Amino acid sequence: MTVELLWVCSLALVPWTIYLGLSLPADFNTRHWAVAWTGFDVLELLALAATAYFGWKRRQALIGTAIAAATLLICDAWFDITLNLGTSQVWWSLGSAAFIELPLAFFLLHRVSFLMRLTMLRYYSGADERGKPIRLWKVPLIALLPYEDHAEEAERIEEAERAEEREQAGNSGSIDAR
Repeated sequence: MTVELLWVCSLALVPWTIYLGLSLPADFNTRHWAVAWTGFDVLELLALAATAYFGWKRRQALIGTAIAAATLLICDAWFDITLNLGTSQVWWSLGSAAFIELPLAFFLLHRVSFLMRLTMLRYYSGADERGKPIRLWKVPLIALLPYEDHAEEAERIEEAERAEEREQAGNSGSIDAR
């Protein structure tokens, strides 16, 4: 269902993008310019800080936050450059994109790719026809791979769910006692 939804959204975005390209005005004045850019930079800050935190704690969540941070950095460079075209500020935008935002974004994406490949090598022994580690874009979702022992895995999942239910019941009891 998720894949189908993503395909529908992708297809719907094609005419919408064409419509916007043809209908949006060449320039636009807004009242909340500072709020929009400050908010965007706060999102960048949070993504970078979360990536640093998860890296410090050596957590897998770093992969998601690093991808989010890289995406925001690339968007920041794009908007800085395109919104400053034709002004003297475009040189500052090009410089910060070329020497700060894009190198940092590509560094993060490179490190994410490296971490994902290391994870795959540890937990997925798949190899290509030449015996080399399988490329990331060809690795199946691990959660959807068949398990060697379905009964054992099902029992572990059920036990974890029972433990979580007991914990929730214990927490709700202590709240009621107050």
